[in-house]
Amino acid sequence: MEIRAAEQRDVEAVRELSLRSMQASYTLSPQTIEGAVKQWYDDEAFEEKLNDPDAVLLVAEEDGDIRGFSEAVLVAEDGDGDMNWLHVDPDYRGEGIARRLFDATRERLMDKGAARMRGRVLRDNTAGNEFYEHMGFNRVADGSIDIDGTEHVENVYVESEPEELEPISIDGRELFIDYNDSDRATLAPFLAVYADAGRDERYGYYCTNCEGVDVAVDTMGRVECNECGNTSKATRWDAAYL
Repeated sequence: MEIRAAEQRDVEAVRELSLRSMQASYTLSPQTIEGAVKQWYDDEAFEEKLNDPDAVLLVAEEDGDIRGFSEAVLVAEDGDGDMNWLHVDPDYRGEGIARRLFDATRERLMDKGAARMRGRVLRDNTAGNEFYEHMGFNRVADGSIDIDGTEHVENVYVESEPEELEPISIDGRELFIDYNDSDRATLAPFLAVYADAGRDERYGYYCTNCEGVDVAVDTMGRVECNECGNTSKATRWDAAYL
């Protein structure tokens, strides 16, 4: 089994593998899965991912066949490296492929400057949640996301003990920044902000580029700072992808 960087010639195999893996792991409708995979991994989108200097795309190859695929991205240096996808052919699960891809992905993210790895998994993906727990990750948060018109809960895992919320004072109001929940953006990451230390009331986002909270979210889920123009980059479940 060889773990290597993905290449453009792998795109068709990656599409097929991702489709079969998601069908085996998720309760989403077949139409949603098929449509998402086609958009994430069409020829142009795959090439764009390969050319992204912050992205890590690996395949597990055996006898010329792709058995596994991982996609990760550096959110910020000295910050998070996100494992976005870890797919293994359902016929070859249980053979240690996921662990080898996971370790190789983590190593490459650290080489790019990540301080830790983070993973996001839909709550109804039992195997995915159990994998992160088995790897010793801690679930630090969850969030509601819209996938093709249906609300789903996504769990967030980190490989170290979760950081405490950091209180800040903006315009005389005390808010709390969550460094466990960051989103990749064009200028610098956005961090989740809460109105209370218990994460019960979400306030919005904190822009680490200009250190402000005048941040808006449009109907497509895109986050944009009104002060400096920092804009979130598309994530795996963004409405723009579906």
